[in-house]
Amino acid sequence: QVQLVESGGGLVQAGGSLRLSCAASGRTFSSYIMGWFRQAPGKEREFVAAISWSDGSTYYADSVKGRFTISRDNAKNTVYLQMNSLKPEDTAVYYCAAARSYRTIKRQQCDYWGQGTQVTVSS
Repeated sequence: QVQLVESGGGLVQAGGSLRLSCAASGRTFSSYIMGWFRQAPGKEREFVAAISWSDGSTYYADSVKGRFTISRDNAKNTVYLQMNSLKPEDTAVYYCAAARSYRTIKRQQCDYWGQGTQVTVSS
């Protein structure tokens, strides 16, 4: 059974930091692109960042460039999202997902999704 399990969400003040984790299991993800998405109340889900399991290349949404860093630990089958300089507008449920390519992950055409973790940034 394939699972993506997010953790690390919580409540933080503006300007603070959080690190989200996504533990992947149930299959080999070495050929996949792993991504983070978020959905704020009343808004559509949006792409945040992505990383290739195979070569570690990364891609970010403009809204988080310079503040968020995506990384992976192949030995632990875990993807991370380090979020710094958090803003109230970063408040959302954050989802981890896996897709076959950067093109499909940016289109949110993902094969697997996690259940999400809540991030709340207070002003």
